[in-house]
Amino acid sequence: MRLIQYLDEGRLRAALVESNDAVRPIRIEGGVYALARIAIDSGQKLSAVVEVRLDEELIDYQPLIDEGRLLPPLTHPDPAHCLITGTGLTHLGSADTRSAMHAKALKAGVQKDKPQKADDSELTDSMRMFNMGVEAGRPGPGETGVQPEWFYKGDGDWVVAPEAPLSAPAFAEDAGEEPELVGLYLVGADGLPWRVGFAVGNEFSDHVIERQNYLWLAHSKLRQCSYGPELLIGDLPAHLEGTSRITRNGETLWEKPFLTGEDNMSHSIANLEHHHFKYAGFCRPGDVHVHFFGTATLSFADQVRVQPGDRFEIELPALGRALRNPLIQEEEVKVQRPMGVL
Repeated sequence: MRLIQYLDEGRLRAALVESNDAVRPIRIEGGVYALARIAIDSGQKLSAVVEVRLDEELIDYQPLIDEGRLLPPLTHPDPAHCLITGTGLTHLGSADTRSAMHAKALKAGVQKDKPQKADDSELTDSMRMFNMGVEAGRPGPGETGVQPEWFYKGDGDWVVAPEAPLSAPAFAEDAGEEPELVGLYLVGADGLPWRVGFAVGNEFSDHVIERQNYLWLAHSKLRQCSYGPELLIGDLPAHLEGTSRITRNGETLWEKPFLTGEDNMSHSIANLEHHHFKYAGFCRPGDVHVHFFGTATLSFADQVRVQPGDRFEIELPALGRALRNPLIQEEEVKVQRPMGVL
């Protein structure tokens, strides 16, 4: 089952994806957020909550795209209560990509399917963290695995809808895509987080800033992002194959396949979820969490430099339609300093 959200005469609506051409509206006020709350509060499966509220008539899917009415598939009524976060170095091969991004070459390489055996003193912190994930990121039942790299991206106001433009700040050094699997969560009234489903995501970042100094990673992640358009409910395939693409003037500038799903990750999804929600502050009832699970594929690592007008396209066929966003550049805003002091 896959769900979308869209605008209908300015109102938030949710719908079930029936095919590439048609969706079936769901009779609910408040969209997928309201559906998920009903499921949590009643102890039902989300699919069951959806099925009893389906309209009889289908509507065309394509006009929602053409008219810019698609929304992210899970949102919070108050954007301040939607937290956007992510984890890095979680995929087999991601350390290779990270090292390719950074100007200083590693003295020792990495193999994609097992930990690096070189002298630990020769490795960067990124490589050490990657190896820790390979060795202890998939714990057995009742065990706790090693914690991953973690970062903050913003709240719901930093989220851009599918098909809408991603905006690079005027001060940005880069505006690169990151094709990722995204977990979407809602915290229940008792503080227990519930996974609502999965979506395709573009974890838009500034890789030039990150490359200049790894301690600027936090700054590089403070950018907009996008996810959707569809929300997959139910079991996630362990092996997912997708394509990340950049088009310029209607032609493909860069294209590369990418892999995700647990078969292609150094951490289990359960381990990543544990280390995010172990913090009490992330278990506030009613909050939505959007968590990016990482990638090993970046156009930046292939020396691609995007420019305004380019369009990012990220496809994971198992999760429905592709996520597409054009790129725009913000104009510089002069901030008067010193700022006001109360």
